[in-house]
Amino acid sequence: MNGTSKEYAVALFSLAREKGTEKAFSASLALVDRLLKEEPLYVTFLSSPGIAKKTRLDAIREAFAGSVEEEVESFLCLLCEHGDAALFSDCRDEYERLYAHSISLTRARVTSAFELSDAQKTALKRKLEKISGHTVEADFNVDPALIGGVTVEMDGKILDGSLKHRMQKMKEVMDA
Repeated sequence: MNGTSKEYAVALFSLAREKGTEKAFSASLALVDRLLKEEPLYVTFLSSPGIAKKTRLDAIREAFAGSVEEEVESFLCLLCEHGDAALFSDCRDEYERLYAHSISLTRARVTSAFELSDAQKTALKRKLEKISGHTVEADFNVDPALIGGVTVEMDGKILDGSLKHRMQKMKEVMDA
């Protein structure tokens, strides 16, 4: 993520806070991001200096009018006007980080060697909330290559309690 994406996201988030529409903006940004990822050529179209700016802006308005917050539509138009449409996903990611922080929400990606039971998921989520001091929204995945244990990616950190990691550490000690 570059500084430009962060600046755009901070400005958009500030506007959302001013209006009290952080959650609505988040939903609109997610919708636009999903659609742009489903049709990657649309970003190429929006970024193309060979296509008249008016044509590109009209396409945005036609595609998103009434389906997303007006300010999010205008935000995409602004990115298009400045030749930064390709930054949309990064801007959205930074907006989500700001939004999550504002509501004391931490997102975690938990990967285990096998499917965790609901009770295990709940217990792990509570432990992560205690560690982070925030409400945790966890995404649970399975990767049999871990052999056993879990890895957690949260707040830019990786907590690796997998058997695979422990075996790798043992190997490093033995090879030294």
